[in-house]
Amino acid sequence: MSVFSAADILLPREAPYETWAVIACDQFTSQPEYWKRVREYVGEYPSTVNLILPEAELGSPDEEEKIARIRETMRKYEKTGILETYRDSMIYVERTLQNGSIRRGVIGKIDLEAFDYHKGSDSLIRSTEETVLERIPPRMRIRRGASMEFPHILLLCDDSERVLIEPVAEIKDTLTKLYDFDLMEDGGHIAGWLLDAESKAAFDGRLTGYAASIGDKYQDLEGVPMLFAMGDGNHSLATAKACYEELKEAHPGEDLSRHPARYALVELENIHDDSLVFEPIHRIVTGTDAGALLAQLKSDCCADGGYPVRWYIGNESGMITLDRAKSELAVGVLQGFLDEYLKDHPGKIDYIHGDDTLRELAKAENSIGFLLPAMEKSQLFRGVIADGALPRKTFSMGHAQEKRYYLEGRSIE
Repeated sequence: MSVFSAADILLPREAPYETWAVIACDQFTSQPEYWKRVREYVGEYPSTVNLILPEAELGSPDEEEKIARIRETMRKYEKTGILETYRDSMIYVERTLQNGSIRRGVIGKIDLEAFDYHKGSDSLIRSTEETVLERIPPRMRIRRGASMEFPHILLLCDDSERVLIEPVAEIKDTLTKLYDFDLMEDGGHIAGWLLDAESKAAFDGRLTGYAASIGDKYQDLEGVPMLFAMGDGNHSLATAKACYEELKEAHPGEDLSRHPARYALVELENIHDDSLVFEPIHRIVTGTDAGALLAQLKSDCCADGGYPVRWYIGNESGMITLDRAKSELAVGVLQGFLDEYLKDHPGKIDYIHGDDTLRELAKAENSIGFLLPAMEKSQLFRGVIADGALPRKTFSMGHAQEKRYYLEGRSIE
């Protein structure tokens, strides 16, 4: 069984796609009015909003009732023929973003035996950022007893030669189009095409060749090469993995190679796709002796020819060069230092989007801000291979409306 392969994919048979597809559950967590608008827009139509629990609603008094209702709705959708199954399928997807760029991907399933979300993993599929283990149990309560999954997981390949996904784009006009519609709440546009037997076999062949070459691609690094990296939906995939591990424990010695819960539906994208933009997430420390922190950072972590990082204290600023020998990424050096420093010194770290916002916040008393450079796409895989999962909040991949919408599903029973 390949690490990434075709799946039995569920799509709505008659329900309007415009009301069916909704944004990932971990978006707009502080804006319950967003989810209220979504439910009002959907009305009585079948929709994935009825199959998920937005994080904005986690911890509500009626959470268990909502989870039970999700499971009931899944069964209802299965029994009433709302969903159609595309057996042993892959779907080529084009997502048109708000700025007009097009993000390309292929939908299929991955083998959870090849994924490990723990830091230091040497599995073929790895998390790019540290997994917050406390975020998994609430998601497991939802997945346990669910008959289907509708994921928002984006998986990345490091395909600088563009041999995997881009050839499918070139032949899309020869394929059957499955959907083509505008996403709700300014989510842009999405279209999907079903790969036929020939194009699916060709993709599998290219993937086999790509997988065989990863040893050469990263031969200058000490770490074990990886095939795919998480781009988004890390905690959702970690939840699927944790539930699968529970299943194995409950069925010791059984062959689960054909059990649907061993796999998870994902969208595979190329990190080198022009539409994928990595935006830096800056650091600010408040409630600290800013001068002392900066002096210690210079003493412990700087070297000639290092990563240039600009700091801000009040109306003052300057440049430091962080030692490249300590990490493949500037953020790795800085985050490691801050984590250790703040164990023994007062201060609170926060993560900031936007250069101007960082500079303004750094003007506050007892504060210091660090303006981090954007991470080069080529650094992501190398950083994870060399250093393990990257520091939390290393980068942001697009705005909230650009996250993946729930659309395709799969049975997990």
